Amino acid sequence: MLDKPTETPPFRLTSLAHGGGCGCKLAPSVLRELLAEQPAAGSFEKLLVGTETGDDAAVYLLDDDTCLIATTDFFMPMVDDPYEFGRIAATNAISDVYAMGGKPLLALAILGMPLGKLAPEMVCEILKGGASVAAEAGIPVAGGHSIDAPEPIYGLAVIGTAKPSNIRKNSTAKAGDALILTKPLGVGIYSAAFKKEALPKPAYEEMIGSMTLLNRIGAELGKEEAVHAVTDVTGFGILGHGLEVARGSNLALEIAADALPVLGEAGALAQAGHVTGASHRNWASYGEAVHLPTGLPDWRRHLLTDPQTSGGLLVASAPEAAERLLGQIRAAGYPRAAIIGRAVAGEPAVTVV
Repeated sequence: MLDKPTETPPFRLTSLAHGGGCGCKLAPSVLRELLAEQPAAGSFEKLLVGTETGDDAAVYLLDDDTCLIATTDFFMPMVDDPYEFGRIAATNAISDVYAMGGKPLLALAILGMPLGKLAPEMVCEILKGGASVAAEAGIPVAGGHSIDAPEPIYGLAVIGTAKPSNIRKNSTAKAGDALILTKPLGVGIYSAAFKKEALPKPAYEEMIGSMTLLNRIGAELGKEEAVHAVTDVTGFGILGHGLEVARGSNLALEIAADALPVLGEAGALAQAGHVTGASHRNWASYGEAVHLPTGLPDWRRHLLTDPQTSGGLLVASAPEAAERLLGQIRAAGYPRAAIIGRAVAGEPAVTVV
């Protein structure tokens, strides 16, 4: 492991938050229980995607040529640099539009700050960071809402559009599909090490680079007939979001552990015990639907349940197109993209091989 730790600033933004990034999300089992009590939105015939399959965004049919995509995402800081926190949160929120095969149109800021604990200058930097990523995506932050909150919270509500034929759900994979992951795993492990001041500076920079890389390739994948399903991998880890695809598509997924792209220091840090509480909660929520190889070490399981903040896209494509799509994805700026498994007929579950 690289031996130079990340320099710690005089004031740690993360000290004001009990959790950070997508590791703040409710456990999958808790979320399913809460949503089960909500009224179904199925009576709205133009609502093409709602809450039924835990997809990345809502989709509403405006007319024969246009769908409206709407999403919101926000969380507490996982880094201490306020500008970088803003960039990460904005990248993560915009990702949901890309994951549906759409292009973002505009965003609204969601801001909760502990008055008296955080200097106004730091809040301004958070907002600037978010606006910089929105500008990179070609959209404005056109407004928003702010409150006095006990912990710092920032994110975006994002509106996008797509042609109906370009919408890609998480519930439309087909038996035989190849599975492609566009970004490496390990962000949660890196963030756990960062909070303990055990993350080397080059690894910190690697983490920031991954979390601020827009998933804009999703808009291009939506135009590909060979792409059957897409979701982004965030707080539930590759197993949790893979299981959503399996359940929504009524298929089983097989994931090859050795094929998964992983951040450079994630394995060593996981073996050293740097894992998040969310990783444990994730496994407790869905472990009964996951089949692991006999003797798989706990640290490798934690890579599979590791919560990703602004993670990559999980893409299900026709197998004959997988290599071509992989080349297209890598050429678009995702060099660690990899084919990680396949969808097969069977009871909804994820098997790691």
